[in-house]
Amino acid sequence: MTRDEKIQIAQDLSEKLAEGNNFYITDASGMTVAQTNAFRRMCFEKKIEYIVVKNSLIKKALLPLGDFKAFDEKVLKGFSGIMICPESANEPARLLKEFRSKNPRKDKTIKPLLKGASISKDIFIGEDQLETLATLKSKAELIGELIGLLQSPAKNVISALQSGGNKIAGVLKTLSEREG
Repeated sequence: MTRDEKIQIAQDLSEKLAEGNNFYITDASGMTVAQTNAFRRMCFEKKIEYIVVKNSLIKKALLPLGDFKAFDEKVLKGFSGIMICPESANEPARLLKEFRSKNPRKDKTIKPLLKGASISKDIFIGEDQLETLATLKSKAELIGELIGLLQSPAKNVISALQSGGNKIAGVLKTLSEREG
């Protein structure tokens, strides 16, 4: 690969990472070809782009995006694959958990491992962050909850008025019958 090709790959990757705003760096070393193909297929089905790139190119791609120095020391070592998902911050973490549950390894190692992630420029490092990332709410889920919260007081008022109206009508009817 020529120097110009490497520069172009780093620029293309940088653009994808900037557009996606959410990406995970994983270690899938030691996975069989069948497991890797199954993992790629799951990523494709969930609209997650999975790319295997050299660490040096990942470093170059991250330079224009901000301060990712924390990745240099702990994340960008060994075999690295990048999962890019522009729509959802939690979907790659859920996919990792689902893949692991469907593909247990004989040697008891859990692959692919989460090395690090960037969610809206927030950095998460280490496998222990996977559960946290999987429970993050997506933008659509947060908007849905907000709309539900905003509708709740109005629904309570309307139902109280409707039920109260029946009570008031019942009381008035009872009072009018007494007088007669």
